[in-house]
Amino acid sequence: MGRTDGGPQPEPRSYQIDWRDLAATTAWDAVRELLLPLPWLIGSLILAEQRLYPLALIASFVFFLTGLRVVHGAFHYTLGLPRRATDLVMFVFSLTMLGSMHAVQWNHLRHHRHCLSDDDIEAMGARRSAWGALLLGPRFPILLHRAALAGANGAKRRWISAELGGNLAVAALVFGVLSSEILSYHLLAMGVGQCMTAFFAVWTVHHGCSRAGTLARTVRNRFRAAVTFSMFFHLEHHLFPQVPTARLHILARRLDAAGPEPRLMV
Repeated sequence: MGRTDGGPQPEPRSYQIDWRDLAATTAWDAVRELLLPLPWLIGSLILAEQRLYPLALIASFVFFLTGLRVVHGAFHYTLGLPRRATDLVMFVFSLTMLGSMHAVQWNHLRHHRHCLSDDDIEAMGARRSAWGALLLGPRFPILLHRAALAGANGAKRRWISAELGGNLAVAALVFGVLSSEILSYHLLAMGVGQCMTAFFAVWTVHHGCSRAGTLARTVRNRFRAAVTFSMFFHLEHHLFPQVPTARLHILARRLDAAGPEPRLMV
């Protein structure tokens, strides 16, 4: 699909549409994206403090989802921030969501270059049933991190090491020194979220797809698009990864107008 490192990509032959205006970002775009997960994080902690754990888990799930939206934009440098600031965003979210976001980025950009190939580690959940993807559990993030540590080099590897070290420090502080019930809940909820990413972040948008056919699924139901914060416009993302998530719904309308081709829906 061309470059996925932040540079421009060639337009697929069957999708000659205007998209570069959608890739332009402002400082306000960056602020809005960065603030998107904050109310859900605060809400989850308040609900956990009140021991309303079922509601807290819902808020934590939405925080994890919106956090994925932010770091996904960071992976492609579409947040509207300088590269170093974007790296810092990934570092902060690594500590709040657990894991190394630079490691996930390494795998994700590789996923774009080798989408659904046999050695596409990120897509391994899509090659299984729904239950099979769920049962990957903690094995999936472990494999992602191991592959990134083996394949990354230079600054990327240093960021990964710093984020994993930061994770260990945060866990030691929360579970050991502070013994905070609320923060312990948050880390455990994030751990569960990481164990479910093979299903929610991969299987949902790639199952039934193939490298020789349709690479990813998409969504046209407005309610589904809203509750998933536009993360299910995944075909659009693969076609034009430089378009920020917040504008993928506009890109989807342009694709529909350009050619009413049948598409796999989420």
